[in-house]
Amino acid sequence: MKKVFDGVYRVNRGIGTLNSTPGFRVYGEKLVRRGGKEYRIWDPYRSKLGAAIMKKIKHFPITGESEILYLGASSGTTASHLADIAKVVYCVEFSKRMMRELIMVAVKRNNMVPVLADARRPKEYSHNMGKVDFIFQDVAQKNQAEILLANLDEFNPKHAMLSIKSRSIDAVRSPKEVFRAEIDKLKQRCNILEIIDLHPYEEDHVLVNLERKV
Repeated sequence: MKKVFDGVYRVNRGIGTLNSTPGFRVYGEKLVRRGGKEYRIWDPYRSKLGAAIMKKIKHFPITGESEILYLGASSGTTASHLADIAKVVYCVEFSKRMMRELIMVAVKRNNMVPVLADARRPKEYSHNMGKVDFIFQDVAQKNQAEILLANLDEFNPKHAMLSIKSRSIDAVRSPKEVFRAEIDKLKQRCNILEIIDLHPYEEDHVLVNLERKV
């Protein structure tokens, strides 16, 4: 199986991760067995990070030793693929309904830690976590850049990725204007490694790949 990044493999015409819980599906994804191993197909229409990989993201700092903070984990679709790769994934989710679904996934995987909390208030949940070296954020709120910056201040990771949904910030302004304004806020504290338009997998979304300035 051809490796795309650490823990990410080319499977047929798509991508997949090595299933850390063989036989278990998280969101109805297809399972493929090759060479005695089982891979979970990573659906780019269900995952912003999966979409970015399919759009040929260049910088992918996640390894088997990564300790990840996932903001806006929802029911665990993308977080579960990250858990196939990384050492631990702290999954912050505000919705109690989504948290119930997330817990059902986390009980199958000992490296997924569900945290019911508001991503805007990192000081209220940072004591529940160890070291964090990477943040992935997919929170559909108006102040998306500010939320990420608050968590960068609290956890001091080297790398982060932010999925920006323009319509959640401003449904009137053009997506390009919204993206530019949010990215300008990030430039004060981060180096912008790349900006990936997630079309056709997601409309009016970009993924911003960041490295925190020292």
